[in-house]
Amino acid sequence: MFLAKIKGNIVSTPKNKYLLGHKLLIVHPIDFNGNFIGKKDIIALDLIDAGIGDTVLVCQEGDAIQQILGHSNAPVNTMVIAVVDDVELTNF
Repeated sequence: MFLAKIKGNIVSTPKNKYLLGHKLLIVHPIDFNGNFIGKKDIIALDLIDAGIGDTVLVCQEGDAIQQILGHSNAPVNTMVIAVVDDVELTNF
């Protein structure tokens, strides 16, 4: 899992029948301060109705995604699983 910021939506008329009705988002990994990490954007399935500019928690592991979806028919390995309201770090 990693933190990411949503940068945009993907609009696709033809898609896998198991993805019909689901939103695809463009996300970019961030650090704990909200700064972008790396240069690659990632496509993620969204079932929680997150929006552009939201900080989210992203799961990138096929088996976990299959468990969330309840089937293994959709070609998905990256999913937005939570909108993050705040990040609080403590030093131990």
